[in-house]
Amino acid sequence: MAEIVRLGTKAVAGAPRHVAIIMDGNGRWATMRGRPRLFGHHAGAKRVREIVEACPDLGVKYLTIFAFSTENWKRTQVEVAGLMSLFRRYITREARALFEEGVRVRFIGDRLRLDRKLQALMDELETLTGVNDRVHLTIALNYGGRDEVARATKRLAQDVAAGRLNPADVDEETLPRYLDTCVLPDPDLVIRTSGEARISNFLLWQSAYAEYEFIDTLWPDFTKEIFATLVARFGTRDRRYGGAKP
Repeated sequence: MAEIVRLGTKAVAGAPRHVAIIMDGNGRWATMRGRPRLFGHHAGAKRVREIVEACPDLGVKYLTIFAFSTENWKRTQVEVAGLMSLFRRYITREARALFEEGVRVRFIGDRLRLDRKLQALMDELETLTGVNDRVHLTIALNYGGRDEVARATKRLAQDVAAGRLNPADVDEETLPRYLDTCVLPDPDLVIRTSGEARISNFLLWQSAYAEYEFIDTLWPDFTKEIFATLVARFGTRDRRYGGAKP
């Protein structure tokens, strides 16, 4: 896995405009300390604030975090219930600070399975921060890449059936307009913490040409200095999008 050398948090040339993070390792972090898994999730939630605050100085305009996947419902009822409670408390506690810091919050994923109180809080936070433009924070909640593409395809098919879209006009630029992320640029850099080297059904379409960083650090230990190191390293990459070097 990638070795991390800690740097400062000053913006560097060629910084990624959009960074997406698979925040993995909360449960293992807690287990290593003899604590329940939810203790790790609470520690991970606190880490989000630090990373969001670091974005402007690093030149990162868009940050997308993977908070809860469509597959996470398979976890124990105690852990799922605890996570849902944590999400409600996080939104309630952080709403004012996010607004005052110029953060615009969006949620992606299928909201229908979430409880109504949580859905209402999500709607309120999106409305409250809708005028902000300093940092765009997108939270993937009950999100799965395959599920997103399936829902997008269904909406596209409905438009074809209703005569609003000509099948002959459908190309690779069409489907993104139906995705949850339709108003966002594609991620330039995807980071996964905790030593796992897989993408776990996250932003499948959008990350076709993203750069990836798989690091051993568990999410609650992921600092703004580590974040800055990965952002700086991105600037050294040669992104050719399938083309050859001149």
